[in-house]
This record gives sequence, structure tokens and C-alpha cells, in this order.
Amino acid sequence: MTKTTKQWYASWFDTPFYHILYKDRDYTEAQAFMDTLTQYLNLPENAKVLDLACGKGRHSVYLNKLGYQITGVDLSEQSIAHAKQFENDTLKFNVHDMTKPYPDTFDAVFNLFTSFGYFETDECNLKTVESIKAELNASGFGVIDFMNAEYVIDHLIPENTKTVDGIDFLQKRRLENGYIIKDISFDVDDEHYEYQERVKALTLNDFESFFEKAGVHLLDVFGDYKLNKFHTKTSERLIMIFK
Repeated sequence: MTKTTKQWYASWFDTPFYHILYKDRDYTEAQAFMDTLTQYLNLPENAKVLDLACGKGRHSVYLNKLGYQITGVDLSEQSIAHAKQFENDTLKFNVHDMTKPYPDTFDAVFNLFTSFGYFETDECNLKTVESIKAELNASGFGVIDFMNAEYVIDHLIPENTKTVDGIDFLQKRRLENGYIIKDISFDVDDEHYEYQERVKALTLNDFESFFEKAGVHLLDVFGDYKLNKFHTKTSERLIMIFK
């Protein structure tokens, strides 16, 4: 039996296998990034922050521990259902489509860990930037933490197998029609599964075009989680701060 999806981000993220494959993500690095980022932004005490495409809420939970009022939103119902166990008076999670404005405004909107560029059209990417603009209060900051597509393409590993919890995930990667594509296949209990991740290889120039059309102003660009300067060829990340 083969299970596939066209709207990969609407179903792959909702499977338990997605979370198994990526269970070894570096929480220490993520927390250090949140420390550095919030200090750089100099957010006010008890600042309201929207964690846009929050997944299971790892960044949201930590930001809340730092004293901020956090709303985490994601399209994945299963991820939000998992995250809701961490809710308290200043930490809330909701299912939400990031291309549409959330009905509140914030001191900061964070879109972290390459949670952008999934869509088939630039119109949807632009709508997301426009929605972030609508979600910011007068002094609020937007943050998009994206991959540095040029670096990723230069270092693309065509194929490898990653074994997690006894599951052999075969991962094949390629660049096709402007998208970095990863085909993932594996077998569990005599069933064969196939999923695909597609992220548009957006560059800084692409984002600058979105920002100009949305009427937001790019303030700073960084190339890693320590907020070092961005270099097109050598930086692993593309972290953009805007208002």
C-alpha cells in the first residue's frame, strides 16, 4: 500500500513519521537562538509574540519560559493538539493558515526553521508576508528564519538513508523547477509510504521583492543562529528582520 500526498505540508506534517524522522533536532541550538534573537530585538517585558508555523511548539514553550506571552499557530491539527498540553495563561496554540492574518497584533512575529516557501505560487508567499505585516503592532518586528538556498543547493546530498526508531527513511534530494525537493520513502508493518517535501529555493532578492510589494522594511540580515553577517556562499541560514 502506497500513501502519497500532493499538498505535502498539509498531510506529511500531520503524520507521526514526520516527527520520528526529525526527532533529533537540536533543542539546545534552538534555545540559544531564541536567547540571542530576543536580546537583539530588545523586546519589552511580557511582549506578545506570534510563533507562526510553530509545529509542536518547541520554540513557543521556550519563549514562554523567557517571560513572553506566546501564541503558537500551525496548519497541522495534530501538531497543535500535541502542543496544547503545554498551554497556560500566557501560552496558547491554535490551528491557523499562515497566508491569512491572525486576528491579533504582536510585538514580534517569528517564522522559524524554514517554515516558509511551501506554496506553489509566489502569490501565497506574498500573502504570508502581508499577513505578518498585519499581525505586527506599530513597533513590532517580523522575523523569517529561512535556509540559505544557494548554500543548500551547493551542498545537496542526492541520496541517503536515515534510520530512526527502526525505520529506514530513504531520502532523495534534487533541485527541480526552482524547488528543493526531498522524496522520502519507507516501510512500516508491511506498508510502503512515500512523501515529498517541496520548498521553493527563495533567495534574499526574492524576499526583498516580497517585502517591497508588502510595504515592509528590511532592517537586518543574518547568516546563522549566532546572528553573524550573511554571506551568500557560506552562510547556512538566511535570517531577516523587518518592520
